[in-house]
Amino acid sequence: MPVDIRAAAAHLAATAAIALVVTSGSASAQTYGFATLPPGTLNHTTASAISKIIKEKGGMNMLVQPTAGDQVIVPLVGRGEVEIGITNIMEAQDGVDGAQKDLRIISAAHALRTPFFVRKDSGFFKMADMKGKRVSMGYSAMRNIEKTMLAQLATAGLTAADIRPVLVPNVVRSADEFMAGNADMFSFAFGGPKVREADATMGGIRALEIDESGMPAAKKIMPWGYLTQIGPGPIFTGVEKPMKVYSFDNVIIASAKVPDDLVYKILDLMEKNKDELVAVQPVLREWTPAFGYKQYGVPYHPGALKFFKERNLAARPVD
Repeated sequence: MPVDIRAAAAHLAATAAIALVVTSGSASAQTYGFATLPPGTLNHTTASAISKIIKEKGGMNMLVQPTAGDQVIVPLVGRGEVEIGITNIMEAQDGVDGAQKDLRIISAAHALRTPFFVRKDSGFFKMADMKGKRVSMGYSAMRNIEKTMLAQLATAGLTAADIRPVLVPNVVRSADEFMAGNADMFSFAFGGPKVREADATMGGIRALEIDESGMPAAKKIMPWGYLTQIGPGPIFTGVEKPMKVYSFDNVIIASAKVPDDLVYKILDLMEKNKDELVAVQPVLREWTPAFGYKQYGVPYHPGALKFFKERNLAARPVD
């Protein structure tokens, strides 16, 4: 009998050990979602870069989940159906002002520098040259992008009545219509693969310059926009000289329901593995904890606030 008891005890111990391994394996196999725009966009590359370091350096399985546009991303993240996402600040603000009361910001990721691009041989150089031209509008899956289009036109005193609209659902279609010859321009963020594709397909493209004196009119349409100074370089396709281009911020978002420690760990991994981020997405070079913490109308996630507080950072105004 004592032998049987010892055997039974050993069997129970072995069973418990197996159960522990299975449980641990299940926990380590948990997959988190990262909602983003379609492949070919700057946001998709950014999501891929962040997901890569979360998986390789943090041991968490982060799955990039492309969607049709920000109108899909914000509700998915706001309801907690996907753990994190990336969108522009206008969509995030609209979300929290509307039905997505639990939406929170983790960090500003990088500026989205989104000029109008035209054919290099078009003879168009500035925004005023768009009068009477075919300009992409609508953006049914990315509604706030139309505001940025109208804001940029406003810098030259133009309105929707002054152009010939080409309706598109998102920025990818904007580029496709341009390359198909159906539009005289397209708007996209520098660094997106579609920009390089358009440059190669059309025999060269040019980014239109914006007159800084027109920005007060632009801010009446979209208050989060600002200008950034850029110059010729590997990322800035279509830029032939130093110039100022229209910009607004991309932000990483989560639901307030997402655990604080997960959000904290994401930021900590980004900070510790910045070189790996930049290797996949060069525009993340400008990301730092200080860049990530700005004064928006959308609240920050508690896990992010802990991260920024530990680094003695205060939220700074949007440029």
